[in-house]
Amino acid sequence: MQNTAEDISNAASGHKANLSNPNTSEASKAHSKEVLDSMPDQPFYGKEDQNASKNPNQVAGGLKATLNNDSIPESGKQKAQEKLDDM
Repeated sequence: MQNTAEDISNAASGHKANLSNPNTSEASKAHSKEVLDSMPDQPFYGKEDQNASKNPNQVAGGLKATLNNDSIPESGKQKAQEKLDDM
């Protein structure tokens, strides 16, 4: 197994599933808990590159759609407008 972000995330997902599975042994759950406790607390995907891969035109379009959506509260619309102004 390589230690790419995807591999680490997949391993974490498997151990989390094991903890919630009623059909696995307590020893297996204890091992999964140890492995998860030894993993870093930060997310495995994209925290730094998350915005680098986004298309600015699509982001702007989503923010504009938020401004026109009646089901979005005013506070959400204000945040969207601020982000749009910062672009």
